[in-house]
Amino acid sequence: MAQPHHEEGRRPRVDDIFDFLHQEILALNLRPGDKISEADIAARFNVSRQPVRDAFSRLANLDLILIRPQRATEVRRFSMREIAKSRFVRLSVETEVLRRAAQHCDKTGASRLTRAISRQEKAVADRDVEKFGELDYDFHRMLCDIAHADFAFDVIMAEKSKVNRLCMLGLSKEDRMPELVDDHRGIAEAVIDHDADLAIRIGRRHLSRLDDTIRSITASNANYFEPPEA
Repeated sequence: MAQPHHEEGRRPRVDDIFDFLHQEILALNLRPGDKISEADIAARFNVSRQPVRDAFSRLANLDLILIRPQRATEVRRFSMREIAKSRFVRLSVETEVLRRAAQHCDKTGASRLTRAISRQEKAVADRDVEKFGELDYDFHRMLCDIAHADFAFDVIMAEKSKVNRLCMLGLSKEDRMPELVDDHRGIAEAVIDHDADLAIRIGRRHLSRLDDTIRSITASNANYFEPPEA
């Protein structure tokens, strides 16, 4: 586990502990099934156990850790049921977003989408993973704005966050960027052309790219997944 960074003499707050552990989990420095000691984290941050418990509670609410009475807290394994649920919700919401975006896209929206794709293509050419991640985030927000459904973005991001660790375990981000920008380009062009059906078909393919990752990880690291429910 990486060392936390905080200012000299500054007593870390629960937010610092939460942010540190959240990043460690999403970056897979802490992997599914890894144990996390409340005492170790408190010692690492030089705090009492209470802020650690509060941070653990927030992480548990995000389904990132599993807190078990009288047993070690561990990084939550993937649940196939929760993955299916998350993808169902996201697909349902994004389908309506793309339908509305294709309906409402005007010249301003078309210009925004065209510029967004150009910036993504540059990030791919530069192999700038961090920048592409920011542009990916902006692209989905932009589609919600064009659809006059900005409220949908929070739902999409909440569901996306639940499978981010799976994405990290799959192909490297550098390898994934070209196919992702191809999907985004196709979605943008379909929305600009007011072709809702095509935008939705490409959007569905975009979300299905996780299937190969799930199959690969299940085969190589079955212990990362919760046992199937009886």
